[in-house]
Amino acid sequence: MQKHIDPAVIKKVEDLRQALHRHNYLYYVMDDPEISDAEYDRMMQALIELEAAYPDLASHDSPTLRVGAPPLEKFETVNHSIPMLSLDNGFSDTDIIEFDRRIKKHLNIDGGIIYTAEPKLDGVAVELVYENGRLTTASTRGDGITGEVITSNVRTIASVPIILSYSKVIAIPSQLEVRGEVFIRKDSFTQLNNERLNQNLQPFANPRNAAAGSLRQLDSRITAKRPLEIFVHGVGIVTDLAMESYGDTLLVLQNLGFRSNPLTRTKITIEQVLNFYRELAETRHQLPYDIDGMVVKVDSFSLQKRLGATSKSPRWAIAYKFRAIQETTRINHIDVQVGRTGAVTPVAHLDPVNIGGAMVSRATLHNEDEIIRKDIRIGDSVLVQRAGDVIPEVVKVMVSKRTGEEQIFNMPTTCPVCNSSVVRTEDEAVLRCVNASCPAQVKERVKHFASKGAFDIDGLGNKLIEQLVDNGLISSYADIFRINRHALENLERMGPKSAENIIEAIATSKQISLSRFLYALGIRHAGEHTSGLIASRLKRLENLFSVTTEELEAIEGVGPVVAHSVANFFQQDRNRKAVDDMTDSGVLILQENGEKHVPFKGKVFVLTGSLESMTRSQAKKAIESAGGKVAASVSRNTDYLVAGASPGSKLARAKALDIEIIDEATLKKIITE
Repeated sequence: MQKHIDPAVIKKVEDLRQALHRHNYLYYVMDDPEISDAEYDRMMQALIELEAAYPDLASHDSPTLRVGAPPLEKFETVNHSIPMLSLDNGFSDTDIIEFDRRIKKHLNIDGGIIYTAEPKLDGVAVELVYENGRLTTASTRGDGITGEVITSNVRTIASVPIILSYSKVIAIPSQLEVRGEVFIRKDSFTQLNNERLNQNLQPFANPRNAAAGSLRQLDSRITAKRPLEIFVHGVGIVTDLAMESYGDTLLVLQNLGFRSNPLTRTKITIEQVLNFYRELAETRHQLPYDIDGMVVKVDSFSLQKRLGATSKSPRWAIAYKFRAIQETTRINHIDVQVGRTGAVTPVAHLDPVNIGGAMVSRATLHNEDEIIRKDIRIGDSVLVQRAGDVIPEVVKVMVSKRTGEEQIFNMPTTCPVCNSSVVRTEDEAVLRCVNASCPAQVKERVKHFASKGAFDIDGLGNKLIEQLVDNGLISSYADIFRINRHALENLERMGPKSAENIIEAIATSKQISLSRFLYALGIRHAGEHTSGLIASRLKRLENLFSVTTEELEAIEGVGPVVAHSVANFFQQDRNRKAVDDMTDSGVLILQENGEKHVPFKGKVFVLTGSLESMTRSQAKKAIESAGGKVAASVSRNTDYLVAGASPGSKLARAKALDIEIIDEATLKKIITE
């Protein structure tokens, strides 16, 4: 028998549910939170306690379902109303141009086709079904026709709306089928694997496997602990809503509470599609999630309908894939390298393997703890990936392929270069060589010192630096400015003209700004950006000699670790002497010219469309150098929308919020004024 419940309690529960749904929408979709995480957690806990006290108030729409439900015995299956077909793949510009040609031929169109292009997330495809604004069923893609029902698991994903009730622009459809990709961000994946290793559990091979495994948990409470997210990218059956294009659909879905990928380009030409692919290929390692290519779609729904589909794939879409970035190979032996800070890093020497178009024969093992946790041995078959497409690393050991002949590797107790002791402090996972004059450290420090962001000495490359150190011509920074032409000419493969050019480049580099000089010193944790912040505040080199940790920490953007590292560096007599030696050798460290030109200080920008004279990354850097910040999506906190050619749905969103819209020329004019 249902007991009487005070109407005030019922109203309190309903109000909490509505508020939590709203705050989820503001946080995950609009990027415009109104309350702190702590306040959100308190509201959620209050609702959990009320629902526990009054079980009759249970609801399938409750935000508390995000913490998981009791385990299932098995997954049920469901048929998709419209098949979730796979995409044909392209691997070159030629393939995409041929795709465009086929579409024009099929449609009997001579003019250009308008497309939409978006990053292809390396995640798990799902379908979400809403009835009268409420999530009723979530399923995997399965074989495209039939998928497994994973509703309780999907409800735990915070960026999935459980109810559609916060749009003031779009009417709630009676039926809505949404397709999307569930994924895990790179940093969340690393944290998840570290937690598994600490629990003596097998790490996941990659974020996609982790996401797939999380969605197929019979116990959704386990899924709730996994850092799953979703970007939606299409629809199935939709009633009561008229949408003419894919670009329009994304805007509608955003207004209904969904997140789409902010990098999506809508209403673009095939030439812009190819340019976008090159931009993604260049910047993919900077993205917070893995992508394995881009998806190209005909934007118009009426044209999509005319094009139709084959038995396997729609004719109106194609996946332009990147090359694979993970491969299996074998560890032949392991040695260690010594870096500029003395860090002793284990390196695996592999059977050469092609990963993402590059032959890889070595991979970092990071540190001793990683070797132990992953149980990496000489002779192991391993899965290797190019982390960030740059530094190859060993992901996991293929234990099933072991023969018993594999050998355990032990880290050295002395430096392999100078035979000095190696030590490990309590707060670090790495071993370090204690000899600051170790030739390996000197080489790496000088390479950094001469690099582009520092002294930028043209011609002083890595191989030449190694020769100079090996021949005893360089043992400190100041030695660089004392090198004479005769000494250079005596080196292997170095002629008089080359030597003269390097001497001139060294002379030219002697005049340097304080920020670049500070970065060149290679102080631990002090990167290029942080060095600029410190130099802008302190302005003169002399001020660095007496600066305290507290003074540095007071600079906005400088944290306690960096502050301590920089202050400690200039308190060391040997480092002061190194700076004095450089100035005695003719290095002129220029005073930082007061405050930087920051016309965009505190302003938030969003970029949309194709820019003509700069890439997205260049525009972002220009805005940040002028004091602004670049956000991924338009919200009420946005100050400017920079609209290039063929702007996407962000333009409509900006107009709806009355945000100032400027073009590329205006942006450049303000920056340079």
